[in-house]
Amino acid sequence: MILLKTNEQIEGIRKSCHLLCQLLDSLEGKVLPGMSTMDIDRMCHDFIIKHGGKPAFLNFEGFPGTACVSINEEIIHGIPKKKRIIHEGDIVSIDLGINLKGYFSDSARTYIVGSVPPEVEKLVKVTRECLYKGIGALDNPHARIQDIGAAVFEHADKNGFGVVREYCGHGVGLKVHEDPEIPNYVCRYMPNPRIKEGMVIAIEPMINLGTDDIIDMPDGWTVITADHKPSAHFEHTVAITANGPEILTQI
Repeated sequence: MILLKTNEQIEGIRKSCHLLCQLLDSLEGKVLPGMSTMDIDRMCHDFIIKHGGKPAFLNFEGFPGTACVSINEEIIHGIPKKKRIIHEGDIVSIDLGINLKGYFSDSARTYIVGSVPPEVEKLVKVTRECLYKGIGALDNPHARIQDIGAAVFEHADKNGFGVVREYCGHGVGLKVHEDPEIPNYVCRYMPNPRIKEGMVIAIEPMINLGTDDIIDMPDGWTVITADHKPSAHFEHTVAITANGPEILTQI
């Protein structure tokens, strides 16, 4: 069941989202060679607690960290570890949420550490563009959920990149994950509800440099590309308001 939010609820979600945007902004230039993924997790945890929130992902379905920190071929759900060290030339995807007084935000960014090959730089750029292509599909007053995936897939595919199919976006706001699921491609067997005022959704393209095939790792969380080529991940929480779509995790 899709939960349509009231204006009051959207305002609470907006505050949570703005705080998350501030956190992700604060990490720009601070994801550096020599750091561990646990170092990043602690920075995120401390920021959230300092500002009166709770880490939404911590212990959610057993996840052991505040943030999912995924490097290079790790697509999503990288577990923060002291021994997982970031190096020059890595790309690091950070995905997390904040519970602020019962209102949930969700966002992700991929950070480039130092210099990367041109094709990896293009991957990160195109993945971010895919996110905004998906959001742009909401401008149509007759839009449906599958229009988001169609826009994401078209842009990734024309640039020669693989689109992850096994994981997708979702509703958010009063819980970490809500209905509906939002695939990043056109999925004929999934529901295709019309976009309505009051929806709050997390749109999150996961785009691979090579194949769209994935491998679920034995830790039960980390997902990597089957060909071990890099993957990028961007995500925004978006509310559908009387004035159209509003990107809540962007200030």
